[in-house]
Amino acid sequence: MKALFIVFYGFNEYNGISKKIKYQVNALKNNGVDIRTCYYEVTTEGNREWLIDNEILINLGKGIIAKLKKRIDFTPIIRYILTEKIPFVYIRSYHNSNPFTIFFVKALKKRGIKIFLEIPTYPYDQEYSSVIGKIQLYTDKLFRKTFCKYIDAIVTYSNDDFIFGKRTIRISNGIDFNSIPLRKPSNHPANELHLIGVAEIHFWHGFDRLIKGMGLYYQSDPKIKIYFHLVGSFSGTREQNEIVPLIKEYGLEPYVILYGNKYGKELDHIFNQADFAVGSLARHRSGITALKSLKNREYAARGFAFIYSEKDDDFDNMPYILKAPADESPIDIFQLIEFHLSQSLSPEEIRASIKHLSWNEQMKKIGEDSVIKNLVNQQ
Repeated sequence: MKALFIVFYGFNEYNGISKKIKYQVNALKNNGVDIRTCYYEVTTEGNREWLIDNEILINLGKGIIAKLKKRIDFTPIIRYILTEKIPFVYIRSYHNSNPFTIFFVKALKKRGIKIFLEIPTYPYDQEYSSVIGKIQLYTDKLFRKTFCKYIDAIVTYSNDDFIFGKRTIRISNGIDFNSIPLRKPSNHPANELHLIGVAEIHFWHGFDRLIKGMGLYYQSDPKIKIYFHLVGSFSGTREQNEIVPLIKEYGLEPYVILYGNKYGKELDHIFNQADFAVGSLARHRSGITALKSLKNREYAARGFAFIYSEKDDDFDNMPYILKAPADESPIDIFQLIEFHLSQSLSPEEIRASIKHLSWNEQMKKIGEDSVIKNLVNQQ
């Protein structure tokens, strides 16, 4: 069965979301779907292009007019879907419901094309804090229920049975085990504990809570030295201002290492310096209580015990998980150390505990949906 996976932006090699989408596409292929990827890029020359699997579908040109076309004219994609006789479209939500995207899905629906919409995080309203972001969210809120009228199902990582009046297909974030190496622990001195956090840093990651906890910890003149390896770029000035001044205020410059974006062997090397991982510590700031974070799964695949604060059904009862309270309190470093020292599972055993969370297994749920089965039977 042919299918098209639509993403309203481009890909970056270091970006976890970009890697996730590629894993999903590969998993759908492994489940027998002839799927192509449609996405949007701005070239180094400033051209704005829609592409299908690295081939240019249309060059929209440069400047304001081209930028506007990207937002309002989906005719080239519709034409491609019809020409290629693609019966199934999988859209990754960009929170961009508006009259133009509604026209897009309505045009597909009229021609009998089945549409699934993946909403990676739900609810998502409180993720928007900037003025521009709030304007985009306001538009989305006005039109998203109408947009979803033309959607057959919403793919979610939440526990919701319905979102915006549409039934859901509930999956977990998955893992491509072939692309994530098992960590090779370094031999640190007994009086050192190295933590790692990897993310495009948003306010809801709550790394400031950890740094405050480290600041309080070091005021007690402790015997064990704690280091925090923070990998990733700040998503905005808010995040930078929440973290960098704290490091200076508490005198943590020797103990908090900011790397910026890293990927490939460089990232693997940093992971191998770490003993314990740090997931999201403040999802409550964006109004989220339950989540199936991709990063949690990557940590487990690498063989780390780790800490997070949200609810995650796949990990909450695992013996290598430390749950932080979902509030604004500093992270208790003494508790973290005690928990780490109590751990007995090997990296191999932690990795083995999530074999069922492979992307192949998760995306199989898409293929097993009745809508897709009916499409396959019609061919």
